[in-house]
Amino acid sequence: MKRRQANRLRRKERRAARAKAAATILPPEGVPLNLPVAGAGVRLGAQIADIFITGAFAITLLVMMSVSGVVSANTMVAIGALLFFAIRVPYYVLAELAWNGQTIGKRMMKIKVVSHFGGSLSTHALVLRNLMKEAEVFLPGTLVLTLSHESPIASWLSFAWVTMALLIPLTNPHRMRLGDMMAGTHVVHLPVPILLADVAQSSPPIAATGPKTFVFLPHQLDHYGRFELQTLETFLRSEAAPTNPASHRQRQETLASIIDRIRKKIGYADVVPPSDHQRFLQAFYNAQRAYLEQRQLFGDKRVDKHHRQAPRG
Repeated sequence: MKRRQANRLRRKERRAARAKAAATILPPEGVPLNLPVAGAGVRLGAQIADIFITGAFAITLLVMMSVSGVVSANTMVAIGALLFFAIRVPYYVLAELAWNGQTIGKRMMKIKVVSHFGGSLSTHALVLRNLMKEAEVFLPGTLVLTLSHESPIASWLSFAWVTMALLIPLTNPHRMRLGDMMAGTHVVHLPVPILLADVAQSSPPIAATGPKTFVFLPHQLDHYGRFELQTLETFLRSEAAPTNPASHRQRQETLASIIDRIRKKIGYADVVPPSDHQRFLQAFYNAQRAYLEQRQLFGDKRVDKHHRQAPRG
């Protein structure tokens, strides 16, 4: 009994590990990304949706050609198979190029193709993986459906090939088929975007936090651009009150240094006491952001503090 329970527990752990399988993508920046691998079920669902779309288009063209007398009843099956192939391959390649690794079926199932090296998908990789799909599944599958009992060897060979191609994604942790292995691609679930709270909205109003209200004039806000604002936002999003005394002291020193640079840069004459450092920086961020957003409405996109040196016109 104990051995059975142990085996059952190990099987559950293996199933859970397969369900949580992740593809590690290494982008050019060198920071590895772990993305959840798309399972066989969602990939099959996306494939069925894409087959319905391309098949409906091929059948529509075939009916139009039949009505116009271009094809006869004897050649309809062969022409239909050729049309389906001629529509299917460009559809997969062009859709994944246009939608960054997604077809209509993949968009419905919220999955996409990504490069193992984290860069943009190349045309070569997409053509290779989709042509391999023809060799893995569609062409052998067509042979299985069209060959008769008079040629059992060819039918069984085609069936064995399709079975092997379908088993390969099920037997490797990243659910990669032959085309993915050759093209260096993964099919992953779309990551769920998590929006951080707005720094300008998450803090309480400056006037309500103390007796002093910091006011900045337009000429004082004309020195910085979007890059400096994003850097300031990153600092404000960091831990405001570290529990470690050394970290707290280091943050206060950094805060004082930042405020000293800003005051010298913008010509802010009033002295800011240490108790007001956080409020001053928050007030400056709010005012600087509002000023840059107002300038952008008039087409003045200020990238960084060197915007005045950039040629205009």
